[in-house]
Amino acid sequence: MHNPERNFMHPAALDPRRWIVLAILSGSLLLISMDTTILNVAFPSLVGDLQPSAVQQLWIIDVYALALSGLLVTAGALGDRWGRKRLLMAGFGIFSLASLIAVFATEGWHVIAARALLGVGGAAIMPSTLSILRSVFTDAKERAFALAVWAAVFGGGMAFGPVVGGLLVQDHGWHSAFLLNLPVAALIVAAGLRYLPESRSAHSTGAWDWWGVGQSIVGMLALAGGIKQLGKSGVADPLPWALLVLAAVALTVFVRRQLHRDNPLLQVRLFAKPAFSVAATAIFLPMVGMGAILFLVTQWFQYGQGYTPLEAGLRLLPAPLALICASMVAPTLMQRFAIRHVLGAGLVVLAVGMALPWTFQQFTDLGYPAFAAALTIMGLGAGIATTVASVTLISAAPADEVSSAAAIEETCYELGSAMGVAILGSTAAALYRGNLPALDLDGPSTAAVRDSVGEAAHTAERLGGTVGQALLDAASQAYTLAITPAFLMAGGLAIAAAATTWALIPRDLQPTENH
Repeated sequence: MHNPERNFMHPAALDPRRWIVLAILSGSLLLISMDTTILNVAFPSLVGDLQPSAVQQLWIIDVYALALSGLLVTAGALGDRWGRKRLLMAGFGIFSLASLIAVFATEGWHVIAARALLGVGGAAIMPSTLSILRSVFTDAKERAFALAVWAAVFGGGMAFGPVVGGLLVQDHGWHSAFLLNLPVAALIVAAGLRYLPESRSAHSTGAWDWWGVGQSIVGMLALAGGIKQLGKSGVADPLPWALLVLAAVALTVFVRRQLHRDNPLLQVRLFAKPAFSVAATAIFLPMVGMGAILFLVTQWFQYGQGYTPLEAGLRLLPAPLALICASMVAPTLMQRFAIRHVLGAGLVVLAVGMALPWTFQQFTDLGYPAFAAALTIMGLGAGIATTVASVTLISAAPADEVSSAAAIEETCYELGSAMGVAILGSTAAALYRGNLPALDLDGPSTAAVRDSVGEAAHTAERLGGTVGQALLDAASQAYTLAITPAFLMAGGLAIAAAATTWALIPRDLQPTENH
């Protein structure tokens, strides 16, 4: 495919700092992605120390993702206007302040405030990393490799978070999970001030759209909050449905407003491009499955198999290691084969990995080897699929609209993972309750066991002896039987994304097009 811009690309036009920039941006992303999961390990220690109420515990867990999801669109637009490097540095300033607040926290609400600020800082950092990367890597082949590194760091960081957190918390307490952020952020800011170039969008002019900002924040907060609440309270609770209705109204008004503005906060017309919309779908649907599976497998390791958080984190490693390897291979595959086939094949491999535990369960008892094989295959499929989808999505967006593309991509990651835990996690919880045998326990104990496998493990520990062991075995078996159908449903979502890819991505789409 002829590309007129290729005639102007020569070594002198390439930024000599681009590989240093990639290293700085990768470090930025690694810190943010690890922070989304590192609290999973630190949380029990934090709760034991600060004794937050049940409501405060929910807010400590959820407020980071809520703040991050709610502000991604606004942050992307602000970077276009104010400067992406400047926003990235400001984001790290907020992130460092929030980490310091958490380190010195003595009350539950201190941690809630710190986690909210961490989400604000993360929202400023994440779109900036992709926008700067897109502006620095002007050669499309190099950009594909850089985006592969981005995808590998993002996916690997989320999975390495529990391992790093486990190592820190085990010896130094929960404060160390936040203290880690400070020296890393200082190093990134020092390197960023020296090496990162500043960039803005030439089209971000005119009055700032405050109404649009309000609509996007309300809509995204209500959407993320409604999804999370649906997973906690179930379909009978009216609150999540009220939040989802509010989200639908606010986001509909927001989209209509953006379509009629000359300089929109979010370029929603990007979805009119089949390659862009399919790539977004190919990130969102698999993340619904992957978010649920990582949550359910971690629970199974800790409560079904009795592993410590660190041991559970270590047993997740086949997934990120395979993901990193596959992400590095993906750019080569994109050069040799059609985009639609590489992306579709990656999604099919991901689906096979997701379906593997259920398939094993039909013939034998599940153990760690089956899950290790499944996690490895899932990592390979996810590494290929997310890398190709990221390259396709960013390449489909003109350079001046890359912040909108970045905000959309990261929203797909965040909301997909939250929706997976809410919907597939709730499905597994319902199946778990249905699989439990009749329990010869008092009313409160029976209610606790039926609530979750975690509560069942705590109840079994309290009871002790043969009664406790029998209860733990029954709950573990019920949970094992419950999670594999949820994995199968996750695989179905990946197959749906693959079918969409083969149906809608143009046959002649090339990954080496420069925009």
